[in-house]
Amino acid sequence: MHKLNLVGVAICLASNSAVALDQGDYRLNGFGTAAISRVAGAQDAKGYGISGQTTDSWRGDQLSKLGGQFTYGVTDQLAATVQTVAKPEQDDWRLQLEWAYLAYSINDQLTVRAGRLRPNAFMFSETLDVGYSYPWLRLPDEVYSQMPISNYEGADVLYNLPTSLGTVALQASYGQAVNRNIFIHALDDRLDADYKKLLTGSVSLATESLGTFRYSYTESTLSVDHSDEFKGKFMSLGHQFDDGAWVTNAEVINRRSPISEHDAFYIMVGHHFGDFLPHVTYAQHDESDAGRDSSWAFGLNYSVNANITLKSEYKRVESTNHYNGSFVPAYNTSEPTFDGDIVSIGADFVF
Repeated sequence: MHKLNLVGVAICLASNSAVALDQGDYRLNGFGTAAISRVAGAQDAKGYGISGQTTDSWRGDQLSKLGGQFTYGVTDQLAATVQTVAKPEQDDWRLQLEWAYLAYSINDQLTVRAGRLRPNAFMFSETLDVGYSYPWLRLPDEVYSQMPISNYEGADVLYNLPTSLGTVALQASYGQAVNRNIFIHALDDRLDADYKKLLTGSVSLATESLGTFRYSYTESTLSVDHSDEFKGKFMSLGHQFDDGAWVTNAEVINRRSPISEHDAFYIMVGHHFGDFLPHVTYAQHDESDAGRDSSWAFGLNYSVNANITLKSEYKRVESTNHYNGSFVPAYNTSEPTFDGDIVSIGADFVF
């Protein structure tokens, strides 16, 4: 069975109530990833990845996770959703509350939610922990490391509008994410961060023959380790396509603040051969006045059944101007080189 037919299952696990529940009904689902990875050749780095846990030894705590989601119909229009995910932070595993919200369906097109939600900044924000919903074992770090928070407390409004071109989805959210510990690669340390006045707006167009186009804009007032506040802005433009034969994903982002400006993108192409999906991705990240890191990733997926996909990936990462990118520096040198070969194998599953 092609991924095209199964992505909807994963999206129902992690997004707003795609299927309405009657009063007293409930839905319980689970998802997860079991995978190992290692990096070779990165002599001047002690780790790689958003949490820096991919090292020169085979480890399963960079990519592996296990999550569950429970949705209960309080009334025919009001539903409560809770999602928890067990995943690692550096060397410790923690059970994290990723979603906890009430959703009120005003009608078939308009929904209001309040509680703990995800900032819808990326194309895969709604299914960030559901690896089954995307082709990679490792989301492109060059793009997905640019916003370190995965949830916030606040509210959002979702509106779906059928048109002659396809379905237009509008989403606007407002809230805050305070007292969050974020990992900084260059420092190999965690810092306290507050994201206040967190505002996100997004619009997408899902067509039948041309795929889905999406744009989002996010801004927030930030402070790190109780420093002076400053404003950060984040923009994302993306496209998805899967007709059962060809698969493409592309996303470009811009993140800016008074401190620095980051531009990043990736382009992925794959083709279904029965239950197999070979794919290739090029990704690039540029930081103003600092340098560039880029990568080529080659993957091969195998759909075991409607619930499990086996995945393998090889990723070559290179940098310019001694820029560490998503590498964690091992020590201070005058001219370090941050290049490496990353191999990952594992499985994504839903149940």
